[in-house]
Amino acid sequence: MKWNKKHIFLAILLPFQVLLVQLAANNPNFIERYYSNGIYPYISKFLRIVLGWLPFSFGDVLLAFLLFIFLLFLYRLIKSKFKNCVPKFIHFFAVLSVIYFCFYLFWGLNYYRKPLAENLNYQQKKYTTTQLLKVTESIVEKLNFYQFKITNNDTVKVVNPYKQKEMYKMAVLGYTNLETDFPQLKYQYKSVKSSLMSLLQTYNGTSGYLNPLTGEAQVNDKIPKTSYPTTVCHEMAHQIGFAAENEANFVGFLAANYNEDIYFKYASYRMAFSYCISELRKRDSKLSKKLWQKVNKGIVKDFNASYQFWQEYKNPFEPIVKKGYNAYLKANKQDKGIASYNYVVDLLITYFETSKNL
Repeated sequence: MKWNKKHIFLAILLPFQVLLVQLAANNPNFIERYYSNGIYPYISKFLRIVLGWLPFSFGDVLLAFLLFIFLLFLYRLIKSKFKNCVPKFIHFFAVLSVIYFCFYLFWGLNYYRKPLAENLNYQQKKYTTTQLLKVTESIVEKLNFYQFKITNNDTVKVVNPYKQKEMYKMAVLGYTNLETDFPQLKYQYKSVKSSLMSLLQTYNGTSGYLNPLTGEAQVNDKIPKTSYPTTVCHEMAHQIGFAAENEANFVGFLAANYNEDIYFKYASYRMAFSYCISELRKRDSKLSKKLWQKVNKGIVKDFNASYQFWQEYKNPFEPIVKKGYNAYLKANKQDKGIASYNYVVDLLITYFETSKNL
C-alpha cells in the first residue's frame, strides 16, 4: 500500500478549511473589507485578463475534465473491487481540498460579505402590498413604453436583433454608465462567453453561471434573446463580487437599465416585472390578474414564448438538479435557496422609491 505524504497533508487540511470558511461566514465586515474590497478585485481581474481573450469557455473544458477524472476514479475503484482504497480516497480528498481552497479564494468568500443594501446605503424595511403594487405599476408603464417604442405596435412581440457575442460587448457599456452613480459596481476586463454546455444547461433549467475557478461568465446561448441582456449582466455582477442571487439580479437590472440600447432597457424592465408580478400574485392573485390586463399584448406574447421554450425542455432530471443547486445555495448562506432569486423585489422597491422613478 502506497502512501503519499502530500496527499495526506492536503486531505487533512480540508476540514480545517471548512472550519475557517464557517468562521469567515460570521464576520461579514472582515470579508467585505479584506476580501471583497481587498484581494478579490485583483484575483478576479487577473483571471479575466488571462482567460478573457480565449474564444471558448475554458471553464467548461475544466469542468468536463474534472468530471472525467471523477468518473475515472469511480471506475478504477469499482474495477479494483475497492482494493487498497484508503490511499485512493486520501488522494480524492486531497484533490477536493485543492478545489475547495480555490473555490473560496477565487470567488466563494463573496457569499459572506455584507448585504448589497448596506453597500448602497439603502434603508430597507418590510414593504407593503400597496408599495409593491405601486412599483409594479410603474414598471409596467416603462415596459409598455419600450415595447411600443421597439415595435410601434402594442400587440407585436419584441424580437431582439443582436447576436449573442454582440450583447457581450454591449453589456460592458451599461456597466460603464452605471459606474457614474454606483462606483462600487465598476466592471473591467470582459470575460463573458457562450457556454459549451448550453444544451445541457437548457435541460437543467439554467440560463448561465459563473465559473468560480476561472472567473468566466458562462451564458446559455439557447435561451430566448429578449431576456439575454439581463442574464449577461447578471453573470457579470457575479464577476465583480456579488455572489447572492438576488443581489446579482439587482445589479444585472441596473446594468441593463443604464445601457443606452433600447433592447437592454426593455430586458431590464421585463426582468423587474417578472419578479414583482410573481410576488404580487403570491400576496393578492386578483390584483396581479388586474395588473396583467394593463400589460401590452406584445409583452404577454413574449412571456408566453419564453414559457413555451422552457416547457419544451422539461425533463425528470431537472428537479433533481435544482434540488442540488438549492442545497448548494443554502450551504452558502442563502437560506431560501433558489427562492433567494425572488428577494430582488426588496431591492427593486427601495431603488424605485428612492430614485424618484415612480
